[in-house]
Amino acid sequence: MKIKRFVAPDMRQAMREVREEQGPEAVILSTRRLDEGIELVAAIDYDESLVREAVRHGAPLAAAPSQATIAEPQPESAAATAPPPRPRVAVVPPPANEMPAMRPLVERAAQDTAQLRSELGSLREMLEMQLSSLAWNDMERRQPLRARILREMTRLGIEADVARALVAELPEPINAEQARYLPLGMLSRSLLVSGRDLSGDDNGVVALVGPTGVGKTTTIAKLAARAVMRHGADQVALVSTDHYRIGAAAQLEHYGRLLGARVYPAYDAASLRKVLEMLRGSHTVLIDTAGVAGSDPRLNQQLEILADASGLRACLVLAANAQSQSLDEAVRAYLPLRPQACILTKLDEAPALGGALSVLIRHRLPLDYVTDGQRVPEDIAAADARVLVCRAAQSLKSPPPDDGLMAERFGFAVAGA
Repeated sequence: MKIKRFVAPDMRQAMREVREEQGPEAVILSTRRLDEGIELVAAIDYDESLVREAVRHGAPLAAAPSQATIAEPQPESAAATAPPPRPRVAVVPPPANEMPAMRPLVERAAQDTAQLRSELGSLREMLEMQLSSLAWNDMERRQPLRARILREMTRLGIEADVARALVAELPEPINAEQARYLPLGMLSRSLLVSGRDLSGDDNGVVALVGPTGVGKTTTIAKLAARAVMRHGADQVALVSTDHYRIGAAAQLEHYGRLLGARVYPAYDAASLRKVLEMLRGSHTVLIDTAGVAGSDPRLNQQLEILADASGLRACLVLAANAQSQSLDEAVRAYLPLRPQACILTKLDEAPALGGALSVLIRHRLPLDYVTDGQRVPEDIAAADARVLVCRAAQSLKSPPPDDGLMAERFGFAVAGA
């Protein structure tokens, strides 16, 4: 029997190392949580009878020392005339080599309980991993084409819940040719676009909202420039409600001077209503808002300013180079405003687009435009689902995901189905 100790940051990595070095026939002897991660002891050529024999002949644990009471002797004469003395208790100390065994019982029980919980947690995690791996392997065997589509969506960076929902809509049965092209087609059909173009004919009041640093002001400049070229500067107005960032209003005023468009400040809901009433006859009114994170208390102030404006179309601006979790949090933060559409910026800075596509599909947000640079007004285009999905596929150079990742993402769902 060959036994080896493995230490890894988590159970998943430890199990992977055991599989790679000792193979699938390895037996897990013990697990333990350490400061540096998970300790896992595994063996191959495992002989259970030898292990039981070793345990049976193992040295017994040392017994806990006990205390003795000794009564102090009294003279006979004193004993006859005086009441019996109260015995004094003397504690016989244990030998020096047994002092470590004198830990309090409660402390020992707490440590044993913590150790047991740790081992049970590690065991549960290990069993869940094994069950999910078995479930994923079973799906690959029974439904290889569906498993292939899930693997391709994972390679594209599509989130697990979105990929599962899309695969659940697949027809029965599918052939190999469909499995090859369906992932991109399914993504294209699931990605909503508003159909707004850049001709400048779409008029009205549009407010761009979203976190800081996503490019709202630059995007407004691009849209305003297109509208000015189509309808003239006197039909385009810019409004700023961003009074938190230093220089935010100055940047919008700079763009307004370049375009010849008027720029108006709005400090609260009342002033915004007055500005919009004054601009009622304008063809295009674009509102630049403060970039506020979902956890920022100022977000409610921004939402209250916009909520009372009648006829306003809210458009959420998201940066494609952000993590999918950050994008999802931004969408949820601005849901009270009920944004009618979305603009996806910074495509040129995004190493992958799967996370952004997943968020748009999950929340059913129609896409107005995409931007891929800072040039005004060139670097903006009307949203095209097929073009965006093809760009996501072409920009990705990562290898296919391994079985461990696929089992982690989809094994539990398969096992619970």
